[in-house]
Amino acid sequence: MTEIHLLLILAALLFAGILSGIPVSFVLMGVPTLIAFIGAVFGLFDLAFIDAFPSRAFGLLTNPVLLSVPLFVLMGGLLEKSDIAKRMMLTAGALFGQRRGGLAYAVIIVGALLAASTGVIGATIFMLGMIALPAMLQANYSPRLAAGVICSSGSLGQIIPPSILLILLADQISSAYQAGRRQAGDFAADPVSVGDLFAGALLPGLLLVGLYLAYVFIVSRLRPDACPPIDTSSADSLISKPKASEIIYALVLPLALILLVLGSILGGIATPTESAALGAAGALIMVALDADGTPKWRRLIYIAVLPAAFALIYVKAQGGAQSSPILMQIGIIALAVVSLGVLLALWQESSRGQLLAVFSGTASMVAMLVLIVLGATMLSLVFRGLGGDHMVHDFLNNLPGGVNTALLAVMLVIFLLGFVIEYVEIIFLVVPVAGPPLMAAGVDPVWFAILISMNLQMSFLTPPFGYALFYLRSVAPPSLTTRTIYASIVPFIVIQLLALGIVALFPAIATWLPKLIY
Repeated sequence: MTEIHLLLILAALLFAGILSGIPVSFVLMGVPTLIAFIGAVFGLFDLAFIDAFPSRAFGLLTNPVLLSVPLFVLMGGLLEKSDIAKRMMLTAGALFGQRRGGLAYAVIIVGALLAASTGVIGATIFMLGMIALPAMLQANYSPRLAAGVICSSGSLGQIIPPSILLILLADQISSAYQAGRRQAGDFAADPVSVGDLFAGALLPGLLLVGLYLAYVFIVSRLRPDACPPIDTSSADSLISKPKASEIIYALVLPLALILLVLGSILGGIATPTESAALGAAGALIMVALDADGTPKWRRLIYIAVLPAAFALIYVKAQGGAQSSPILMQIGIIALAVVSLGVLLALWQESSRGQLLAVFSGTASMVAMLVLIVLGATMLSLVFRGLGGDHMVHDFLNNLPGGVNTALLAVMLVIFLLGFVIEYVEIIFLVVPVAGPPLMAAGVDPVWFAILISMNLQMSFLTPPFGYALFYLRSVAPPSLTTRTIYASIVPFIVIQLLALGIVALFPAIATWLPKLIY
C-alpha cells in the first residue's frame, strides 16, 4: 500500500459518506482521522499532522474575519423574519409591472437588493416563489421565464456582497496567496482582505444583474406574450400601486442599510466585524419598526438610529477619538441614540417572542459552518500528510497549456463538486490545495476568488442537483412541473457561463475596483 492508495480510499469514503446522508461535518472529521491512523499503522502517515489540529482549530475560531460571519447571519435572519422582503417585492412589482417584462425586472432587482442585505439564498428563493411566482403566473407570464428568473435572481447572494461565501473565501485565498508567493520566492506578499473581495465582486455581480435584465428585455421584444404587463389597479391583482411614502419605506431603508454596511467596509472605515454589527443593529431596528402598535415616541427613536449610525461612521472616518471636539460630541450623541434604539428594539422584540427564533436559527447555522470548517481543516491536514498537495502541485504544473489550463481544470473540479457538497466544504478543500501553485504561477488572488464564487453560483443553479431548483420546487404549485423548472434555468446558466467567460477574459472587471480603492 502507498500514499496514492490511501488517497484514493480517502476520496471514495468521503464520496460515499456524503451521499449516505450523514452530516457532512462528521464525514469530513471522521474519514480523514480513520485514514490517518491506517496510514500510521503502515508507516505512511506522520501523526504529527494530527497534533497540529488543535492549534489550527483555535486559529480559525479566533480569526477576526470569521467572527463577522455570525453577525451577518444574524442580520439576514432578522430581515428574513420581517415583512421587509415581501414589501420590497410588492413595491418593485408595482413600479415596474405595468410594462412588458416589468415583473421579471422587479424580481431581478429585488433579488439583487436582498442579496446585498440578507444573503440568505434559500430564504430569498422561498420568498420570491411565494410572492412573485403567483403574481407572474396570474399575469400570464411564461412559467419557464418566471421560474428561471426567480431561481437565478434568488441565488445572487453567492456573488453580491456581503456574501458569506466571500467572507469565508477571503481567509482561505489570503493563506493560499501568501503560501504561493513564498513558493515563488516572494516573502512579503500582502494579505487579501474581505474588503478586497467585496470590491472585486461588485462589478461582476452588477454585470450578472445587467445580463439578466438584458435577457428579459430581449424576451419582452421577441416574445411579448411571455411577459405581458399587469394592471395594478385591478381588484384581483396581487400587486397594487404603492404610495410615495410606501416606496420610500420599502426601498430606501434597505438601500440605506446596504450603503451603511458595504460603504463602511469598502471605504476602509470599519472592519467586517464592526460593519456586520452595524448591519445586525440596523436590521433589528427595521424589524422593530415593522411591529404593530409601536408608540410614536419609540418609532421616532428607531428612525433616528439610521442617521445616527451614519454619523458614527463619519466621525470614525475623520479620526474617531482623535477628531475635533465638536465631532467627538456628535459621535457621543450618535452613539447614545444608536444604543438606546437597539436596547429598545431588543426589549420590544424579546417581549414579542421574535428574537428567540432568530437567535436559535443563527446559532444552528453558525454551529454547522464551524463544524464543517473544522472537518475541512482535518481533511486538509491528512491530505497534506499523505503528500496530496505535492501531487496536485505537480499535476497542475505538468498540464499542457500552462497556468490557463490549470485554472480551467480547477474551475471544472469546483463546478462538479458544487453538485454534491456545499460551498463551505469546497472552499476549505480546494483553495488550500489548488490555490498555492496557481498563486505561485502569478494568478491574481482577487480574480481567482471571484471566478470561484461565480462558478459556485452556477453549480448552485445547474440541474439535476442545483439547490436553487429544489428550493423553488418546495414552494411552487403542482402545475409548475419539475421538468419545467429544470428547463427554465437553461438560458440563465448560459448567461452565467457568458458572465464567467467575460470576467475570465477581462480580469480587470474583478481587480480594477480593489486596486482603485486600496
